[in-house]
Amino acid sequence: MNISQTIDHTLLRATATEAEIKAICEEAIAYQFKTVCVPTCYVPIAADLLKGTEIGITTVVGFPLGNETAATKAFQAKEAVVNGASDIDTVINIGALKDEKYDYVQFDIEEVVKAAKAADPKTIVKVIIETCYLTKEEIIKATELVIAAGADFVKTSTGFGTGGATLEDVKLMKQTAGNQIQVKASGGISDAETATAMIEAGATRLGVSKSIAIVTGQKVTDGGSY
Repeated sequence: MNISQTIDHTLLRATATEAEIKAICEEAIAYQFKTVCVPTCYVPIAADLLKGTEIGITTVVGFPLGNETAATKAFQAKEAVVNGASDIDTVINIGALKDEKYDYVQFDIEEVVKAAKAADPKTIVKVIIETCYLTKEEIIKATELVIAAGADFVKTSTGFGTGGATLEDVKLMKQTAGNQIQVKASGGISDAETATAMIEAGATRLGVSKSIAIVTGQKVTDGGSY
C-alpha cells in the first residue's frame, strides 16, 4: 500500500500564509501526496505551483459549518474548479439533517456536485458530514444522502468540530456506502499506525496535516488537526 497516495496534504488554518501554501505544495511534490488541501483563495497559487505534476488540488466549500445557502456553495465550488481545483470537499447542512429535512440536505449536496462537475466532469466531490455531531443513525442517513446526491466520497470531519475521525465511524460509513462511494477520514490522524487503521477500516483517502510524520513514521504530539 502506498500510503502517500491516500493523503490530501492539508493546510486550512485561518492563519495560513502564501509562504506556507508554497511549502506544502513543495512537500506534496517531494512525498508524492495525492492532493494538497488548501483554502479557496489559495487554489490559483497551488495550481500554478503544481502545474505539470500529477498532484491534485483539494479545496473546501461551505467550510467549516456547512450552513451557507446551496447557491452560495455551488458558486464557490464552480469558481474553485475554474481556478484549478481537482477535488471539492463540501460540508453538509448539519442543522437540516438534525431537523430531518432530508430532501434539502440532498439538494444542497446535489447543487455542489452539479456545479463542480459542470465546470470539469473529472472533479471529485467529497461530502463532509461532521460525524462528531451525529448519532449512528444520522451517520447512516447522511451517507445514504451523499450516495443519492451523486457525490464521490463521504468524509468524516472538518477537523474544526468537537472531534475527528474514529474507526467506529469510518467502519459504519464504509458499511453503509459499500462500493457505491468511497470514504475519507480526517481530523486527528497524526501517525502511521492510526492512518493504517483508518485505511483498514475502509477509508481510501485521508485528510491530514501531519502527512510527513505519517509517511516517515515520526511521532507527533499535537493531535494532527488542520
